[in-house]
Amino acid sequence: MKFTIKTPAEQDAMRRAGRMAADLLDFIEPHVQPGITTDELNDLCHRHMVEVQKTVPAPLNYRGFPRSICTSVNHVVCHGIPSDKKLKQGDIINVDVTPIADGWHGDASRTFAVGKIAPATERLIDVTYRAMWLGIKQLRHGAHVGDIGAAIQQYVEAQHYSVVQEYCGHGIGRTFHEDPQILHYGQAGTGMELQAGMTITVEPMVNVGKRHVRLLPDGWTVVTKDHSLTAQWEHTVLVTETGYEVLTLGARERANGPPV
Repeated sequence: MKFTIKTPAEQDAMRRAGRMAADLLDFIEPHVQPGITTDELNDLCHRHMVEVQKTVPAPLNYRGFPRSICTSVNHVVCHGIPSDKKLKQGDIINVDVTPIADGWHGDASRTFAVGKIAPATERLIDVTYRAMWLGIKQLRHGAHVGDIGAAIQQYVEAQHYSVVQEYCGHGIGRTFHEDPQILHYGQAGTGMELQAGMTITVEPMVNVGKRHVRLLPDGWTVVTKDHSLTAQWEHTVLVTETGYEVLTLGARERANGPPV
């Protein structure tokens, strides 16, 4: 299994890339409003990466993906392609960004409310966010990959939601995706042991309905099979000897700390 242990200097490079991803999501959040198109969100992010951050948008042309960010609206689980469709009041949208800073990838996503949303939809977003953090809190040198998935699955299913199983987190560094795969379901004490110096993403996708998904003919967009709402959150995290360091904290999280 191919994975990389980052040196102290490489960890610093990943911290910078992670901060770029977090800052990009902070930048785009106020633009997520009724009436804007996901193409416009893509263009804003693209210009911010290229002109302001001096970073490279990793998704653009990655295995043929045609845009610089992923925008997944309502029942779109992941890899939504920005388009001319306008967001409307009550929608939710996951914005997934991966700027490359000096050759290193910072990967993060957040689910945003578009205007005022229903309380049940707010609950989905909150549960997904907390599930991500419960997974992150399992990280330390010697922990098992299965510890992350077990913590996420147990919490999500106790809230009467389901966890998508076809898509997962991953190692990250100079390459967009490397080992290990980070499943968001499973059994504690199973799977590969984590090592200090690894950088991985934890990014659960949580559905209101059943966990099953399908891939649309465009080859990218993944939707819930039953068209139920879905949400996702993602952080890039460094594994340390005693725990973890989240590299993609936004300004709000840096001020308030984790929710769990």
